[in-house]
Amino acid sequence: MTEDAGPAGDVGVICSAKGCREPATVVLVWNNPKVHTPDREKTWTACEAHREQLSHHLAIRSFLRRVEPVRPLR
Repeated sequence: MTEDAGPAGDVGVICSAKGCREPATVVLVWNNPKVHTPDREKTWTACEAHREQLSHHLAIRSFLRRVEPVRPLR
């Protein structure tokens, strides 16, 4: 996940789409079975504008496992 310092200095999660700097609202959990072991999970983050596009990209390759809401970072 990509983090970015906001205007008040707080750290938020930003969208993984190329060139996008919007706050992420969901985490796309995925795995490429040709490269990763079954227990390995990778993540992309998405804003509402890119959620469908990034989910579709992973789903057509059968990589997408689940979509979760962004949780606060500790």
